[in-house]
Amino acid sequence: MRSFNRGALDLRPVTLTPGVTRYAEGSAQVEFGHTRVLVTCSVEDRVPPHLLGKGSGWVTAEYGMLPRSTHTRSQREASKGKQTGRTLEIQRLIGRSMRAAVDLSTLGVRTFTLDCDVLQADGGTRTASITGAYVALALAFRKLHKDGVLTRMPKLNPLAAVSVGVVKGEVRVDLDYDEDSTADVDLNLVATADGRIVELQGTAEHQTFDRKTLDAMLDGGLAAIRQLVEAQQKVLGG
Repeated sequence: MRSFNRGALDLRPVTLTPGVTRYAEGSAQVEFGHTRVLVTCSVEDRVPPHLLGKGSGWVTAEYGMLPRSTHTRSQREASKGKQTGRTLEIQRLIGRSMRAAVDLSTLGVRTFTLDCDVLQADGGTRTASITGAYVALALAFRKLHKDGVLTRMPKLNPLAAVSVGVVKGEVRVDLDYDEDSTADVDLNLVATADGRIVELQGTAEHQTFDRKTLDAMLDGGLAAIRQLVEAQQKVLGG
């Protein structure tokens, strides 16, 4: 039986709580079952060197896990003096995904940084981060528009992410840690509400998979993403 007594293609209970911090321009806490991620969006009037003089804005992300977000304590990466390859991979994925959701030329010369801090990990932290980052970024746009910093609201293409896999020969959506750690196939899907794929990362962890299985994973994942976008729109007020 799956966690939360759900079917193979069902999401865990998903909660998106907007505006959870006092100081950031935008924020949200996202929960996929027992996975919890705090996302804040901070805005600075600067851009990376490669955008200087181009009049374009930038969206980027940083990702981290609290020491006791997992079963045993992990040493803070800051105390080690460097980030792990996993952290760099995930934060680059989040940044790429969110840049795909917005026209950077409409942001002015400023950088939107999405900080995704995992409070508790039970699988799917990177996909939860992306889903929550969308809400935090949308709230930051609204604040800047309300404050007159942005003369018009940047268009934000609805986007979310979910994990999909093959566990015990069955295609399943939104894997928790127990499923993720034993999955034969592990896939992360980022897509828009209308089914356009932003990023697809799939790995045959223990068994290869055929095109039919890939199609089934995509169908299940895209259906779940439509549900996640509906949840985002609900908390954002449509």
